[in-house]
Amino acid sequence: MTTLNFDFSGKHVFVAGGSSGINFGIAQAFSKAGARVSLISRSADKVAAAVAQLTSTGAQAWGTSADVRQPAALESAFAQAAEKFGPIDVLISGAAGNFLASVLDMSPNAFKTVIDIDLLGSFHVVRLAHAYLQKPGACVIQISAGQAFIPTPYQAHVCAAKAGIDMLTQVLALEWGAQGIRINSIVPGPIADTEGLKRLAPTDDTLSAMTQRVPLKRLGAIKDIANMSMVLASDLGAFITGTIIPVDGGLALTGPRDFSAAAAASRQEKT
Repeated sequence: MTTLNFDFSGKHVFVAGGSSGINFGIAQAFSKAGARVSLISRSADKVAAAVAQLTSTGAQAWGTSADVRQPAALESAFAQAAEKFGPIDVLISGAAGNFLASVLDMSPNAFKTVIDIDLLGSFHVVRLAHAYLQKPGACVIQISAGQAFIPTPYQAHVCAAKAGIDMLTQVLALEWGAQGIRINSIVPGPIADTEGLKRLAPTDDTLSAMTQRVPLKRLGAIKDIANMSMVLASDLGAFITGTIIPVDGGLALTGPRDFSAAAAASRQEKT
């Protein structure tokens, strides 16, 4: 198997929601490839720990706490990052929230919370980052989900938010293409060792059932998403924009997922 050695030396990669999980894995991958990495997350402690982990390897990294729902905090973070590392070459927009609930069991505020973090937060990130993007040449990657195009019970809030994100991706590909800015969405499947997977498959039985439903009969790894991010941000992806790319082992081909058991377990935990 051929191994691709990416070189992002001198490039500035900004990761929103980058202190843990898939997004931090993406930050680590770009860092190992020589990029200077900026991170934001709501938790100052988590950001500090993530930056410390990156810099302990000799990488250049910086971070600050910022909530994607607060435009002023985002604007400040982008300005500070650009002052430290220069224009942003790669922007990863991955802040997200999720829980399992039917529409009738979900309050308007709970629905709005996910819309505010996922959809409106993504809008704030890409819109406010624009002034700091490298033009031409910047690559924007949004982290989406299969719920964007697969109607999924107990996930109405996520379906609505992620569908909006993917349409935002495609609209911006048209609006920003002439400036030399590319934007794509990556759709992760079930990724091992992530909080998202634990939330949607909280027991051994639900995890086994989800794994068996994947056509490749295994879970994905964080590195699978990081690798696709680097492909899109590299010269290999130079003519790719406006795409929605599942990295899910074929799971999207199998139709709506059944989260009823996980939802029942979640309800039981709350009682």
